[in-house]
Amino acid sequence: MKLFAPGVRRRRVPAAAAFLSVLLLTTAACGSGGTDATTAAGARPSAAPTGDPVADVRKVDSVAALLPADVREAGTLKIGSSVGAPPSAYFPNGSDKAPEGQDIDIADAVAKVLGIRLLRQDASFETILPALGSGKYDVGTGNFGVTAERLKTIDFVTYINDGQGFAVRTGNDTLGGKVTDLTQLCGLTVGTGAGTTFEVTLREQRTVCADAGRKPYDVKVYSENGAAVTALQQGRIDVIMSTINGLRHQASQPASRTTFLNEFHRLDVGFAFKKGSPLTKAFRAAVDELIENGTYAEILDKWGTGDSAIETSRINPPERR
Repeated sequence: MKLFAPGVRRRRVPAAAAFLSVLLLTTAACGSGGTDATTAAGARPSAAPTGDPVADVRKVDSVAALLPADVREAGTLKIGSSVGAPPSAYFPNGSDKAPEGQDIDIADAVAKVLGIRLLRQDASFETILPALGSGKYDVGTGNFGVTAERLKTIDFVTYINDGQGFAVRTGNDTLGGKVTDLTQLCGLTVGTGAGTTFEVTLREQRTVCADAGRKPYDVKVYSENGAAVTALQQGRIDVIMSTINGLRHQASQPASRTTFLNEFHRLDVGFAFKKGSPLTKAFRAAVDELIENGTYAEILDKWGTGDSAIETSRINPPERR
């Protein structure tokens, strides 16, 4: 229960340590939504942590005023949401129930600050960004990393810092403790998500092995992380490349039998909009309001992602190198 009355500003507080999950994840860290995912062997959905840091969030008129007049009048926005795995967004109670996760809470809190309602549509990760340009969605979420290539056609408003990491089956010491160079993957089979920055990185850099005179790595792409975890458990792939927070959560579940190796490359993550969207200033101001009043830290604390906190939201920052 919160100790603050509605409308009282709270000072920002540090995010706490990761929450304890009681059951195993089932679906993708950057996977598709709208259907039940392929489940890893012996896996069940992680129970969602308790607490509702969004409950006391109220509309802030000065921030809501940054929205276009037609949006304020309609009071709604269409959001394409990739529902995959904890901690970002998943279905802890089945796909016929509402999704939960860090991205869900942040989006809902932003909407309350803006005084609007989000019309959420679950969609596969790889379809959301192209659909923004057509007007199918006004905004998209799905742990979308800010990259130079995406910035050519997409506007971003950042709300967290996540990125790329690696995990292996527990007991597999082929890669040692860390992956610091993709040549360490030479001769191995790497599993990753379709349409993700991980797939792009692996595809773009796949000549590094040949350049080093070594056997190339093979890339297997999965629409659902549950399928990738099963493949890892069964020895059909050697390593998974996915989100840092997703892999850490996955490794915290004993039934997954996976071990998080290390962070490889950090990326800013943000709400996605079509290029030139008039919504970005309002969303940035809403995220900053949540950071300032402490709700943001409470959300990250709930989902165990405090290490990914940002100090301020930005519109279209350059890709981290």
